[in-house]
Amino acid sequence: MIRNKVLWENNSQQYGLVSKGLHWLSALVVFALFALGYWMVELDYYSEWYQRAPHWHESVGLLLLIVTLFRLAWRTITTKPEAISSHSALEKKSSAIMTFALYFILLTVLISGYLITSADGKAIAVFDWFNVSAFILIAENQEDLAGTVHYYIAYALIFMALIHALAALKHHFIDKDNTLKRMLK
Repeated sequence: MIRNKVLWENNSQQYGLVSKGLHWLSALVVFALFALGYWMVELDYYSEWYQRAPHWHESVGLLLLIVTLFRLAWRTITTKPEAISSHSALEKKSSAIMTFALYFILLTVLISGYLITSADGKAIAVFDWFNVSAFILIAENQEDLAGTVHYYIAYALIFMALIHALAALKHHFIDKDNTLKRMLK
C-alpha cells in the first residue's frame, strides 16, 4: 500500500504519477487544441469539418478546464518537490513566476473559449456526454471580446509553453541536473 502511494503522490524529491500524467496530458492537449484552432479558422461553410472541428475544440477545451481545476486542487493537497539545490535564487523565482503565468494564461484561454461558445446563451454539449450551462453573459458583444482575448492569449500560452520546454531542456543538457528527469521518470 505504501509503495503505491509513493508512485502516485509527489514527494520531496520527485513528482508522482498523478502530477506527471496531468502535466503531460495538459501539454499534449494544449498543443493539439492550438493546432486544431489554427486549422479550423480557415474552414469554410461547405467543409465537412465546419461543424465538427469547433465541437471537438469546445468539448476538449471544456474537459481540459475540468482537468486544470483538478490539477490546481491536486497541487494544493500534495507535497511539492523541493527545488534542486544547485538552482540559483533567480532560477527558483523564475520557475515560480513561470508556473503562475502558465496556469493564469491557461485558465484565461480556457475561460475565454467558454465565453465565446456560451455567448449565445445555449448550453455547450461536451461530446454529447453532458452539457455545460451558459450562465455567464458579461457584455453585449461577448463573443467578439472573448474571441480577441482567446486568440492572443492562445499564442501567448504556446510561446510560454515553448519557453518552459526550452528551460527544461537547458537544465537537462547544459546544467545536467534532475529538473526534467523529475517529470519524466
